[in-house]
Formats: sequence, structure tokens, C-alpha cells
Amino acid sequence: PGMGHLIPLAELAKRLAARHGVTSTLLTFASTASATQREFLASLPPAIESVSLPPVDLSDLPADAAIETLMSEECVRLVPALTAILSGIRERRRLVAFVADLFGADSFDAARDAGVPRRYLFFPTNLHALTLLLHLPDLDVSIPGEFRDLDEPVRLPGCVPIPGKDILMPLQDKSKACYGWMVHHGTRYRDADAILVNSFDAVEPDAARVLRHPKPGVPPVFPIGPLIQTHCAGDDDAAAPPSPRAACLDWLDRQPDRSVIFVSFGSGGALPTEHMRELALGLELSGQRFLWVVRSPSDEGEVSANYYDAETKKNPFGYLPEGFVERTKEVGLLVPSWAPQTKVLAHRATGGFLTHCGWNSVLESLVHGVPMVAWPLFAEQRQNAVMLTEGAGAAIRVPESKGKEKIAAGVREMMVGEGRGAAVRAKVAELQKMATDGLRDGGAATSALDEVVDKWTGGEK
Repeated sequence: PGMGHLIPLAELAKRLAARHGVTSTLLTFASTASATQREFLASLPPAIESVSLPPVDLSDLPADAAIETLMSEECVRLVPALTAILSGIRERRRLVAFVADLFGADSFDAARDAGVPRRYLFFPTNLHALTLLLHLPDLDVSIPGEFRDLDEPVRLPGCVPIPGKDILMPLQDKSKACYGWMVHHGTRYRDADAILVNSFDAVEPDAARVLRHPKPGVPPVFPIGPLIQTHCAGDDDAAAPPSPRAACLDWLDRQPDRSVIFVSFGSGGALPTEHMRELALGLELSGQRFLWVVRSPSDEGEVSANYYDAETKKNPFGYLPEGFVERTKEVGLLVPSWAPQTKVLAHRATGGFLTHCGWNSVLESLVHGVPMVAWPLFAEQRQNAVMLTEGAGAAIRVPESKGKEKIAAGVREMMVGEGRGAAVRAKVAELQKMATDGLRDGGAATSALDEVVDKWTGGEK
């Protein structure tokens, strides 16, 4: 569900095809079939086919149902259809494993009914979030009140202590349906034969060490990341017409090395209007060059408003402070809706990334050696921000108040600061090397995936 989950799963399929000759079928929700997703699926190599599961009627759910509830309900209601699809795939080719998304553990029932021999979970975020969800059924019993009201941080094996207000957003109200679903998923994860995680040891070493030796009843965990978006098959096809280069890359070409902070809140984030205005004024006050992917704010203040469709709904520039565009035209570039994020982060002029801390964006930033300013919005992003700032040392966090002066101070420190900023820049350079090394032959991530495929095939190719 959603591009944030689909992209790393597709990258896993690409890696399986390139290294092991494995073909894959991506099964996607009809509810998330945006134009962006359809274009992405059409671009994948021939070894990866895609099948859209049939639409599901969710009209009986409350109008304000959380994203986690919608995705979980959709998965459960699709089990019969999924069983039939998997049975059909088995008739055509050898089906060695079924891999469920983090909200799809209930689809293990379909795989079992269809006779698929192995059932794996793909966890597109990190080891900290996985550890929390694996422990959540026990925490649900042992912590009677709301997590956000705890006086002390939640302490989990191998994890940075996470304040209750910063743990997964769906856990902030136990009376909500999405909370019950997350407890349910944490229980069902134990049905997996193993869990594949889009992370790597160096960024969260203590959690990796603990999960490498799980307690009885917990599946083995394989960190196989970082899986980030790579070029699609058509990119290097000489017969295909070249796609036009994004104008923002031409603008970056004209900027000094490591001088620009890239500002983007992922494929689904939307800022409240007030925060959007403070961010604009903070960028201006910082005196730093910036490239900002601007989306219209959510009128209702729902920061996940664009989750199912990354396209901005209204003209975003009309929400910016009066005169801002004119005052900053020499140092800033505003791009509506979308920019080629991996290419921006890889550009020599990009020196920082103000990010919502979605895990795909975090990994892309680390792979390209770009330090971060953390501005989390929803899902597990607040927990990621704590892990990155207090654990990995790869980011500086924007204070909760989101005032323009504090935003400006955080941006300046990240880009040119000689104290915390310098330390973060050095740490990110170190993590970049470790991430790259892990993906080489014999590296930790490559070896982990090799081990998984050997389990699937019995050593046969």
C-alpha cells in the first residue's frame, strides 16, 4: 500500500532478479492505484510483474478512519481473492515464498490456504519500529494508560529510549481502531518464517545485535537494506526516448558544492498552514540556499493528507508568506508537488535534507551522505527522529514549537555549524560508507539476502 511501501519492495524484487534469477509478482491494493503508482509499476523490469487486487468496499468504516485501519481492513477483506491469485500463480510457476507487507500479516492465511511453503514479512521501515511492534502485545498488557502520558521513555532491548509522545502515532490513543490493529499485527508477525527489514546494522547496531538472537517464538530477522529507488529498466534503453531532465537539477548545477538544503516531506506529507508559513520564514531567516518541494497544506491539519496520492491538490504558492517568493528568488527554488529526490540527494550541491523522517527518505539521505534536519509528521516518523538524533547522530531535530527562529537555527547548524552540525555531517559520511559496503559482494546486506534465498530454494537456482 502506498509508494512508501511499494518502492522498497520493488527494489527487493529487482535485487532478487539481478542476483538470484528470481521472478516476482507485486500484489497491490486498488485503493492506492494513483497515477504515480501506475507509472512506477509500468517502469519495472520484465522479471517483475504486478497484479492489482480487486477493489474492496470500506464504506462501513468511519469517515475519519486512520490510514492504518484502512490498510489493515483492506488486507483482511482481500484474503479470499488473494488465495485465488496465489493458487493461480502456483499453477504457472514454482512459488517458493510469499512476502507480506507490514500491514499484511493477515494475508499469511491466504498463502497458507494456497499452499505456499514459506511466509515472510517485509518490514519497510527500521529495526526500532519492528522491535516496538514485536513487543507491543506485551506492552499493551503491562502499560495500562496511554503511551503519550508516560513520565519515562519506553525502553526496549537494543533501542534508544523513546518518549511516549514520540512512539508510533497509531499508538497514541488506545481507544482507536488503529491501535487495536497494531497490537494485532505485532501478534501475527510471529507467524512469519522470517522478517526482512529495510535497514542495516551500522545505523542501529544495538537493535540489530538483539534481533540477531531473538527470544523463542520470535522469527529470525534479516536486515537487507538499504533498499532505495534505483534506475528503472527503461532508463538505459537506447531505443526509449530520453526523459527531460528536471529543471531543479539544472538549478542545482549553478549552486556551490554542499550549499543547498533540500526540503521535502515525502510522497504523502502535508503541513498545516501555520507550519508551512513558519518553515518559509525560517528558511529565509537561515540565509541558506534551499530547494523546497512545496505542497498545498491540509486545511484540516491532517499531516498524512497526501498519503494515497502524492499530487498536490491546490496551488501551494498561494499559502506562502506575502513577498516570500520574490525575496528569496536569488537563493531558493520552489518546486510544486514533486522533485527527483534521489537525484537531488546525489547532486554535489546538496548539503542537507530537511525531512519528515520517512524511512525511505532517511535511507536515501544516508546512502548519498546527506545529513538531516528532522521534522517528523506521522506514522513511525517521530520515533525515527529520536533514533536518528539521539541514537545514530545523523540528524538535528526541529523543536516542537516550529517557530521560524528555531527552524532557521537548526538549518544553519546543519549546513555550516562547527559544533553539533559538524559532528552530524561526519557521522553521516561514516554511515554512507557502511551502507555502501554492506551492499557489496560479501557485505552484510548481500549475505543476509543470499541466506534467505538459499532457504527458499534449498540451495537450488
